[in-house]
This record gives sequence, C-alpha cells and structure tokens, in this order.
Amino acid sequence: MNKADHISNSTPLSSQILLCLNCKDPHEKCRAVRALGRPAFAIGKAEAALAPLHPGRGDRPVLIAPAMVPKRAITRGPKGRFALLHALAHIELNAVNLALDIALRFGSLFDAAFVGDWLGVADDEAKHFLLLSDRLAALGGAYGDLPAHDGLWASAIATKDEALARLAIVPMVLEARGLDVTPAMIEKLRAVEDMDSVAALEVIYKDEIGHVAIGRTWFEALCAARGLDPEPTWQDQVRQFFHGTVKRPFNEPARTAAGMAPAYYEPLADWYEAMGF
Repeated sequence: MNKADHISNSTPLSSQILLCLNCKDPHEKCRAVRALGRPAFAIGKAEAALAPLHPGRGDRPVLIAPAMVPKRAITRGPKGRFALLHALAHIELNAVNLALDIALRFGSLFDAAFVGDWLGVADDEAKHFLLLSDRLAALGGAYGDLPAHDGLWASAIATKDEALARLAIVPMVLEARGLDVTPAMIEKLRAVEDMDSVAALEVIYKDEIGHVAIGRTWFEALCAARGLDPEPTWQDQVRQFFHGTVKRPFNEPARTAAGMAPAYYEPLADWYEAMGF
C-alpha cells in the first residue's frame, strides 16, 4: 500500500506507522506522514518487532557510494543549487524514515509521549522534504533526478538493537551536524539571491534545533533509567556505533539551544583529533 488514503482512523497506530515506512513513493510517504499527525499512543513489544530492516523506496534516486556523490558549487545558475537541494531532500526523506523507525522500533521501551515526540519529528521531516521538493520543481527537476547515497540509513542498521545508541547517533550526531552546516548553506543561497530556498532552509534549521532537543531529552531519560552519566555515555556510544567522526567547527549557540552542552561533544572532538581522524 503506497497511498495516504489507505490509512484510516480505524487502523492501529503501529500499522499506520508501518504503512508509512513501507511506502515506496517519497511524496506519498510524506503526505501520509503529515496526515498521520502527532498521536501519542503506546507501542507494544509485538508491534515494535514489526519494524522493517529497510524502509520502502522506489527505483530513484540511484544509490552510489558516499565518496562518489559530486561536490556542489552554489552559483546563480540552477545546477549547483539543484544538486544541493536534491541532497538535502534525500537527507530529509531519510530523516522521515528514521523518525518513524525510532517511534515503532523503540516505542515499547518508553511511554506514549516518546512515540508522539518522534511522530512529531517525522511530521516535520516530511514537511521539509515537501518544501525542498517544491524548490526542485521550481528549478526544473524532481527528487530522484540525481544519484544519492545510503549512508544515513547505515546508522539505522548499526543501531537497530540498541535504543541508547540510536538516540546518541541520529539526533545527537547526524541532526546536530546539520545545525553546524546549515547556516553557511543559507548564507550561500542568500548571496545568489535564492530567497525561496533560503526560506525553506530557515524553516528546516529552526525545526532541527527542536529535533536535537527531543533526542537529547530521551537519551538523558534512558541514561537516568539505567544509572548512566549522559556525556561520557554518549561519547562511548558514538565511538562504538558511529562510522564517521565528530569534528569542529560546531554551532555552539544552536547546540546549546537544543540542550546539548559542549561537555558532550568537545571532549569527543579532541579524542578524534588525537587519533588522527
């Protein structure tokens, strides 16, 4: 089932989430997620076991190795801007799937508020994808026109069995990195007077601060439940489960606004630098 109208109010929440995850068409997926909204209901263990290893996806874009994805120069011409926005749309679509997966896969470990929070994140990410899709259309193309990579979902696979690792990596590394790099992208787009794209990225940037905050809140809640110190635990989880690096420069004001103090990431950046990464 790939259409939003296949989801009815009588369908159990876990089944609605599963339908969204398995939907192959990106636009239908995002419209279904937006129609789903932000319900806060408990997820049972049997329902959590339904989470698929891979979400549904169509034949496009073609997936290639991350190193093979072309670099993007932002100019007044459409080509570079289209490539940038296409890459961002791919990130946002992955973020939709990641948020849905967190809600379904790990919802049984928490209360209904956890599920509601992550469905809210999924709703935001779906909104972001559709915003970027509109910008791609305005530039004469569509999502899927360029190749992309599957590196983001690799983090989901690596953390599929451990909620603490998933919360450490997805919102507190991947989304936090978005806070570091998005302001520079906004300024480059502003410099070439693409104000519609600037407006889209400003919406995304503001929402992502909230997403990092949600991830940090639930990470710290799980640490408290397990009697763990959050900052060193986060650093250990990143070393173990993340296949990239945590590196400077950091957007400290945005990270602090999300409640992620430098005590989380500065020691880890020092460690990576000392290891020669």
